[in-house]
Amino acid sequence: MYDTALDVLGVLIARVAEQPLETFMRQRIFEPLGMKDTAFSVPSEKIHRLPPCYQQAGDDGTFELFDAAEGGRFSRPPTFQSGRGGLVSTADDLLAFGQMLLNQGRLGRERILARPSVELMTTDQLTPEQRAATGFFLGGNRGWGLGMSVFVRRDDVASSPGRFGWDGGYGTSWHADPAEELTAILLTQVLTFPGALYEQFWTSVYQAIDD
Repeated sequence: MYDTALDVLGVLIARVAEQPLETFMRQRIFEPLGMKDTAFSVPSEKIHRLPPCYQQAGDDGTFELFDAAEGGRFSRPPTFQSGRGGLVSTADDLLAFGQMLLNQGRLGRERILARPSVELMTTDQLTPEQRAATGFFLGGNRGWGLGMSVFVRRDDVASSPGRFGWDGGYGTSWHADPAEELTAILLTQVLTFPGALYEQFWTSVYQAIDD
């Protein structure tokens, strides 16, 4: 039910702020962080920069179109601005957001969140029983903070305790690791969760550490 809670939160924010959720996000988060290409849709003058999304068509490794750029989901504003997802962004914008969280709520001179808020967001909130019950979804070495997964133990080179972030349904992955002072982003064009690709990417990220 984690996504339902975030949808409700988005509605509450819009009502308290008396403005659309996207406007609130743009004024409070995107503009201060310089995230000029993040929104719930892509304007027509930028749609050529958005790649199409594909999904696996069969066991033979072929793919079929799932969501086109022009005329697709992100080419027009959504009916409902969801607090749980639906933003379209770029690597640069997502890096700024991840770096802000890595810096405990600050990027440059801009303070977006208080340090205690970020600490709460990036701390596992699950009980051992809840973590065991969601193992099929998060994996046995991850818990859940407030809006993102949090690694709680090291099972391999990449599962650094304290690493937080999320893997998106459109084949995206971003995480930040305070202990290693790093944040990394993977953006693909393939729907759902390419687990093996994620594992290879994050293993490569941590194997590249040279200190």
